[in-house]
Amino acid sequence: MITKLECQVGNEVLVFETGRMAKQANGSIFATYGGSAVIATVCCASTPVEGLDFVPLTVEYSEKYYAAGKIPGGFIKRETRPKDREILVSRIIDRPMRPLFDKAFGREIQIVPTCISADQINPPDVIAANAASAAVHISDIPFDGPIGCVRIGLVDGEYVINPTYEQIERAKLEIVVAGTARGITMVEGGSHEASEEEMIQAIETAKGPIARICATIEELRRLVGKEKLPLAPLQVELNRKEEIRQYAHELLSKALFTRIKQERAKAVAQAIAQVEEKFQDALTDDIQKKLFSKLMDDLQYEILRSSILDKGLRVDGRGLEDIRPITCEVGLLPRTHGSAMFTRGETQVLAVTTLGTVFDEQIFDDIEGDRRERFMLHYNFPPFSVGEVGRLSTGRREIGHGDLARRSIEPMLPPKEKFPYTIRVVAEVLESNGSSSMATVCSSSMSLMHAGVPVMKPVAGIAMGLITDETRYAVLSDILGDEDHLGDMDFKVAGTKDGITGFQMDIKISSVSTEILRKALEQARKGRLHILSIMEKTIAAPQSEISQFAPQVVSLRIDAEKIGMVIGPAGKNIKALSERFDVQINIEEDGNVTIYGKNQKSAYDARDAVLAMVEEPEVGRIYTGTVKRIMDFGAFVEILPGKEGLCHISRLAKGRVEKVTDILREGDTIQVKLMEIDHLGRLNLAAVDSLDENGESPDRSMPRRGEPRPSPDRQREDRRDGRPPRRDSSHR
Repeated sequence: MITKLECQVGNEVLVFETGRMAKQANGSIFATYGGSAVIATVCCASTPVEGLDFVPLTVEYSEKYYAAGKIPGGFIKRETRPKDREILVSRIIDRPMRPLFDKAFGREIQIVPTCISADQINPPDVIAANAASAAVHISDIPFDGPIGCVRIGLVDGEYVINPTYEQIERAKLEIVVAGTARGITMVEGGSHEASEEEMIQAIETAKGPIARICATIEELRRLVGKEKLPLAPLQVELNRKEEIRQYAHELLSKALFTRIKQERAKAVAQAIAQVEEKFQDALTDDIQKKLFSKLMDDLQYEILRSSILDKGLRVDGRGLEDIRPITCEVGLLPRTHGSAMFTRGETQVLAVTTLGTVFDEQIFDDIEGDRRERFMLHYNFPPFSVGEVGRLSTGRREIGHGDLARRSIEPMLPPKEKFPYTIRVVAEVLESNGSSSMATVCSSSMSLMHAGVPVMKPVAGIAMGLITDETRYAVLSDILGDEDHLGDMDFKVAGTKDGITGFQMDIKISSVSTEILRKALEQARKGRLHILSIMEKTIAAPQSEISQFAPQVVSLRIDAEKIGMVIGPAGKNIKALSERFDVQINIEEDGNVTIYGKNQKSAYDARDAVLAMVEEPEVGRIYTGTVKRIMDFGAFVEILPGKEGLCHISRLAKGRVEKVTDILREGDTIQVKLMEIDHLGRLNLAAVDSLDENGESPDRSMPRRGEPRPSPDRQREDRRDGRPPRRDSSHR
C-alpha cells in the first residue's frame, strides 16, 4: 500500500511517500520538495553483537548525475567514489541522528539517501536528511527520533526557510539546523559577519518547521510503522562492581587531573592497570573485561563532570572561561608563498598558503552544474598528531573539518577582480588536544596574510563545550579532547572582531535552551576577541607584497568585441604572445584579461602587447613604429600591432629627401606622429624629425615649380595601395 503525507515547509510542500519503492529495506521513503527528490533507505544486520560500546552506523548520501539531466564528465561515465559534497551531506545526516540510536541495539545500520531528481532550485541535502529520518522512524530499528532538518537564510534582512540556490547566494547568513520535537541538536553553516543575536534568531526560526516535519513523520509511523526490534543489552553484571568502583574512584580522581595530555593518559592507564591487577580474580572472561572497561569509562565521565559542575575545575586546572596559552609564528618556511603556525595548549597547526593562476582553480562537475572554485583549504590530521601509529589518509573527518575552516575564512577573501589568484591553504595538524579545526582557522588566516592576500579582516575560531545535569549547566571555553568526549555539546564558532563567519554545533543531549545558546555565543565572542588580539601581535595586516616565488598576475579589461582579435585565428595571436613573453593568458567572455607571468617584467610586457593590439590609433599622438615596407613614395610603418600607416617621402625629414632608402630600411624603428585618419580609415604619418617647432608638418606634397607630375606607373602604385593619385615631389 502506498502512503503519502505532506508538510508545508517554507514556500514548498515536503512530501513523504512509502510503500512504492525499495520495499525490501527495513525502511524506505521517497521524499519530494519542489522538483527535487530523494529516496532514502535504511537496513540493519540480521544479528546483534553483544557489548558494543559504539553505534555501528554508516550514512552514504549520493547524487546521481541523471537527477539533473547530466552525464558525468571525464573518461569514466559512471558515478564512482563519493565527492566531497556527498561526504559533507552524509555528515549533516549522521551527526543529529547518531545520538538517537541505542548502543544496546548492537547491529550494523546503513542509511542510503540518494538524490534522484534535482531541479537546480531547491538544494537536496535537507530533503535527504528528512527522508533518512523518516525511513528510520517507520522501520523496525529502534530510534529515539524523529529529527527534522531545514536550512535558514538571512536574505535581504528577512529569515527565509529553505532558501533557493539564488537566495543562498545573496544571504548574509546560511545555516542548516536539525532537531527533534524537543529541541535543536545540530547547526552547521556560515555567514558574512552575522551577530550573535542574528544567529540565535536564525536557530529560533528553524524550530517551528522542524516541529512540523517531526509531527508529520510521527503520523507516518502511526500509519505504516513497523514494530521495533528488541535491544540486546548485556544481561551480565560486573563481579564485585561496587568494590571496584570505590577503589578506582580515588585512583582515577588523582590521575585525571594531571595537566599534560600524554602524562595524563599514562597516569590514567597506570591507575586502571592497578585496579585491574587488584581485581583480576573477578575478571574471569571477555564479558567481564568489557564490563570492567565500561565502568572505567563511566567513572572518568562522572569524575570530570562533577568536578566542573561542583568546583568549576577542569582537567588541566583551568577555569570555565580560561583559554590555554597561545603562541603564533609566521614565515617559518622560506620557499613557500606564505606560512604560519598557531599553537594553543597541546593543539598545533601549521598552515601553508600557495598562490596559483586561474588554471589552478578547482573544477567541480556535479548536479549543481559545472563550477570553479578559486579558494581551497585542505586539512590533514596525521596519526602522529595524537602520538599514535595509523594510516595516512583523507577521511570524512578531514573533509568536514577542512570545509568548516574554509567556510569560516572565505567571506573575508578579496574578490577575484581585486586579487586574481587561485588560493590553496593546506593545514597540517602537528599536535591535537581539542579543536584542531578552530586552530586551523587561526593558522590559515595568518598564513594568508603572510602570503600577501589582502584579506578584509583576520579570522579566529574557538570551540565551546557544555556540561549539564538536571538543574545546572556549565559552558566551557576552548575545550580539550577529553571535554569534547565527555561533554554534552561541541560548539565551534569562528569569525572576525565584528561577527561570525563559521558555525558548527553538535549536541549529545535531547536539546539545549536559548539561554544556554546565548551564553555560549557570548562566551565564544569574548574568547575569539582574545585569540585575535594575540594573533595581531604577530601579524596584524596582510603583507604589502606577495612572495617573489609566487606567479605575477596582471589584470586588464578590453572591449569584448576585440577578444577575437587578441586570440587570433585558431588561437594564433594568444599563443604567440604566451610564447614570446613566457606567460599564461586567460580571457573571459566579458573582456577581463588576466596575465600570469613568472616575473613582473614578463607579465607587464605581455599586458602592454595586449593593450597595443586592441588600442585605437589616436590622431596627434607620437608612436614608435617599425618600418614594414619601403616604396618609392614613402614607407609603411606599423605603429600598433596590425595597424600600419604611410609616412610619405615628403614627411620623412625637414629637408628634401631624394630616396626613402637614404633614410630608412625595412625593420628600422622610427618615431612618427599620426597626422590624420582619412575618410577611408587610412593612417597618414609624419616622422618626428620632419615636424616644425609647433609639431606640424609643412605641406610639401605638391610638386615644386618645374617638377613633373607623377608617371602613370607611379599613379597605379598609389591606386593599388588604395590612395588617390597625388603629385610626386620626389622627382624633379
